[in-house]
Amino acid sequence: MADTLRTDVLVAGGGLAGIVTALECLRAGLHVTVVDRDSPERLGGLALWAFGGMALVDTPLQRRMKIPDSPERALRDWLRFGELGEADVWPRRWAEYYVQHSRGQVHDWLVSQGIRFFPAVSWVERGRFGEGNSVPRYHIVWGTARELARRMVAAMQAAGSGGRLRLLSGHRVTAIEHGAGRVAGVQVAGEAGGARMRVEAPVVVLATGGINGSHEQAIAHWPARCPRPAEMLNGAHPFADGQLHRRVADELGGQVTHAGEMWNYAAGIPHPQPHFPGHGLSLIPCKSALWLDHQGRRIGPEPLVTGFDTHDLCQRVAALDKPWTWQLMNWRIAAREFAISGAEHNPRLRDRQFVRFVLETLRGNHRLVRQMQRESPHFLVDDRLAGLARKMNGLTGSGDIDPDVLQATADAFDANFGNGLALANDDQIRRILHARQWRPDRLRTCKPAPLQARGAGPYIAIQTRLITRKSLGGLQTDLHSRVLRADGSAVPGLYCVGEAAGFGGGGAHGRRSLEGTFLPGCILTARAAARSIAAGG
Repeated sequence: MADTLRTDVLVAGGGLAGIVTALECLRAGLHVTVVDRDSPERLGGLALWAFGGMALVDTPLQRRMKIPDSPERALRDWLRFGELGEADVWPRRWAEYYVQHSRGQVHDWLVSQGIRFFPAVSWVERGRFGEGNSVPRYHIVWGTARELARRMVAAMQAAGSGGRLRLLSGHRVTAIEHGAGRVAGVQVAGEAGGARMRVEAPVVVLATGGINGSHEQAIAHWPARCPRPAEMLNGAHPFADGQLHRRVADELGGQVTHAGEMWNYAAGIPHPQPHFPGHGLSLIPCKSALWLDHQGRRIGPEPLVTGFDTHDLCQRVAALDKPWTWQLMNWRIAAREFAISGAEHNPRLRDRQFVRFVLETLRGNHRLVRQMQRESPHFLVDDRLAGLARKMNGLTGSGDIDPDVLQATADAFDANFGNGLALANDDQIRRILHARQWRPDRLRTCKPAPLQARGAGPYIAIQTRLITRKSLGGLQTDLHSRVLRADGSAVPGLYCVGEAAGFGGGGAHGRRSLEGTFLPGCILTARAAARSIAAGG
């Protein structure tokens, strides 16, 4: 080993959870070393690319919008939707901690750091039968998560001025050293095979993300109760491979729990400018689009509609005969509803262009629709359904789509409007009407109308696949973010935060997330770890 460095705290991982941990430890007067596998300009991890939605409870914005929320109500929703049982002791404790402290420890703290929120709360993950978010909780960071990540990085660097912060970009932790029953430091190597070194540290914090960046790991841990997809796109990052999870479990007695629980998305497309093999973009499917199987038939009998139960959408898509589905819509629907999750394709929010954002919302986001028409071969446009069917078959290299079947699918949906909307009898239409009752969502959801309405074309078909995103399981931790052994004791000097800890307790969300709980989960677990470290652990 060529060099030996010394530090008070070693943070493995430069995503949001690792940065917040380092920031708070630096503010407590400690020397911190951050080891991150990515390049310096990508410090901040997936938060640099994320949309920036946060599920927050009983905030001033909710009160201004007369949303009757409370920690008690949020906990009922969380436990019911996540299906957390009595045996899930630490996940339940972290769920309770989240709903009690998301206002003070996340919202208020971020506001004190200069972060602002878009002045509307959206209503996502309502549940198929109302068992999800019983009220709107989805707050959007003004500037997206990229603004959040950049501010946290700048704050960390400012707090570490004077030499108390060391950043090792392009490096990874290869081993955790321990002796006399506690952590002693780590071994580090260059990501591209460069120099190796030791870092002596009495405290090591794992902020390495989950396992969903590795297709092999995701499939290996896929729960037996769920249909296993034939293929998936990668919406995480190849560095999220769970290697340190296994080392901690094998060598230090830590427990990985709920490893098969994941938060994937049902509608991804290949990234037109991929950053790595298999890189995908997660679409926010249009509520008004018809969700079709590979033959162009509407998936049913209960139609697939986004915004209610993402976990259910993924299971139903994974169970289909072929690994792709189609979103069928017209230009009117796409201009109002089509969106891509993340900062990259939301420049008005990302760059805090309020007037332009409002104008695009009111007039339709024709810019994004035209961009995807140009850039993505999976985004097909045609003036006629028969022409669209030919393009769909041309993309897949098959004859799966019978133009007559596609026409019949559209005709059957449009028949709902033959005697007026008041006599429509379709569950997708009912869900759309329910979504439109909440004003922020009405602005982004079309009033139900026939797909073949005059002047609403041309027609659009988007070929979509399952796409990985977040691990809901991880290393089990207590409310101080200390890694726990099977007997319930903490591994001295070892902490785990963010997705690597299943966002707290090794699986705080259970089987489903209320959505928007991941960024706050990173902040809550990180701040808890830093407080414990500063207090002597």
